[in-house]
Amino acid sequence: MTEPTFTPRVFSGIKPSGGLTLGNYLGAIKRFVGMQGAMDTMYCVVDLHAITVWQDPKELAHATREVAAGYLAAGLDPAQSTLFNQSRVSAHAELGWIFNCVARVGWMNRMTQFKDKAGSNAEKVSLGLYAYPSLMAADILLYHATHVPVGEDQKQHVELTRDIAAKFNHDFGVDFFPMTDPVIDGPATRVMNLRDGSKKMSKSGESDMERINMRDDADTIAKKFKKAKTDPEPLPETLDGLKGRAEARNLVDIYAALSDTTSEAVIAEYAGAGWGRFKPALADLAVDKLAPISTEMSRLMDDPAEIDRILADGAARARAIAEPILARTYDIVGLLR
Repeated sequence: MTEPTFTPRVFSGIKPSGGLTLGNYLGAIKRFVGMQGAMDTMYCVVDLHAITVWQDPKELAHATREVAAGYLAAGLDPAQSTLFNQSRVSAHAELGWIFNCVARVGWMNRMTQFKDKAGSNAEKVSLGLYAYPSLMAADILLYHATHVPVGEDQKQHVELTRDIAAKFNHDFGVDFFPMTDPVIDGPATRVMNLRDGSKKMSKSGESDMERINMRDDADTIAKKFKKAKTDPEPLPETLDGLKGRAEARNLVDIYAALSDTTSEAVIAEYAGAGWGRFKPALADLAVDKLAPISTEMSRLMDDPAEIDRILADGAARARAIAEPILARTYDIVGLLR
């Protein structure tokens, strides 16, 4: 059988654990929307990844719909992009098992995110948390995705995806799975904590003041930015002047991403400005960009049946792509079906 030629296709996903943050928006959703029309785009709510740690079932269902609402409110068009939740397409789990048998334990042991999440309790976490990078590889390769927009901290997972694809192709003497490329660009591919610039903005941080939630109202957004940690120095004249100033660099990068410009351009505009000028300007910009998304998310969440309809429709379209690829994978491996 002739192996496929790889059509340019984007795949990425967000895990529904806790609410969406500004980091999810700037690091992922805004970029997803911007890639619509350039090539085939598929975006997923990766609910199977969420259950690597225990989730309250009702909260998981709510969070899954909320991520979908975030995609839609930010401008994702389900007529242009395939939007679905992972568990509706069982082929993800099936290919994930095959990749569990291709991936090597040594590869998993090198995954830094597992070490960060497990900490000193590695012996007590779920097997799913340990093995989820191979499921992530299955998410991508199930659709022969050629491009994955990710933040810098997810690059290692795409590298693992390439390793798994290469080993599968080598082991079975085929050229079946593509060498997927990570897409890492823009000024805020990794948004940091508003109280500690050395840490990523997280849904699970100790204080709500550490993050901007996508459903925060205008007053809350403004308050959080005005209280964000900075330093006593004004903004420098060049971007190099922000070296060693993590909190300052984070706020400049956020401003650049929200205004669709570069961090260099922001510095050029605000060189020499104090935080008393810059932070209110950032707060106003954030409210202008985020408040309409928050309002639309609330509207969408009031109609969960419509969200479910969109996800179900997207899943049907995803299955139409995934099932032939999974079937050919079974044939290559020698699994009767």
